[in-house]
Amino acid sequence: MLESLKNKRILIVVAHPDDELLGLGASMNRIIDDFNVKTHVVILGEGITSRSDQRDVEKWAEALETHRKNIKAAQSAIGYDSVSIYDFPDNRFDTVALLDIIKVIEKEKASFEPDVIFTHHGGDVNVDHQRTFEAVLTACRPMETENVKSIITFETPSGTEWRASSDPRHFIPNFFIGVKESNLDAKIKGMESYEFEKRKYPHPRSPEALKIQAQRWGVAIGKPYAEAFQIIRMIE
Repeated sequence: MLESLKNKRILIVVAHPDDELLGLGASMNRIIDDFNVKTHVVILGEGITSRSDQRDVEKWAEALETHRKNIKAAQSAIGYDSVSIYDFPDNRFDTVALLDIIKVIEKEKASFEPDVIFTHHGGDVNVDHQRTFEAVLTACRPMETENVKSIITFETPSGTEWRASSDPRHFIPNFFIGVKESNLDAKIKGMESYEFEKRKYPHPRSPEALKIQAQRWGVAIGKPYAEAFQIIRMIE
């Protein structure tokens, strides 16, 4: 499966700045180095204004500018090719017409022409992650003319594992990418670039927790470190 990513054009569609690191930062770093892929990241939401009772973009203008600079620092740490940044309201994607999000993804698809899309697991507790997943699936309907052959979802620490135990939509991975310590270090360095998102242990986004998570999935497949994914669709 991993070999099938070689030389592919990979689109990563995420809800917030930092999700691209949390979901597949180490894997991106590895496949960019080893498999000659082209990678384009789409960040749909501004990622910060939900920390106020009311959405006030002007109040958060300085922080939003810092957030965008942090995206570029994270991109440098991972080494992916390009990024498009949008400003859908943070943790309020359910107030936006799903079609508006779909149209953005369709535009990015037409521009980048990906073979593979990575995006959020649809069962995440975060509503923006859920809507992003739904928009990707709708934008990639398996018609005869559809170029996207693979849709793969990832877990997002502090969004996926907090789903209620009784909920049927749990993340059950069926595809794993083994990564080296250098790939994991790149992910952690990128994550630490996000001034408003990094956290101290034992938070799931802390450097220690991200390493533990990579070790957990590595143990599951007999590797030192790994990231886990769920294949939604694969057409060969």
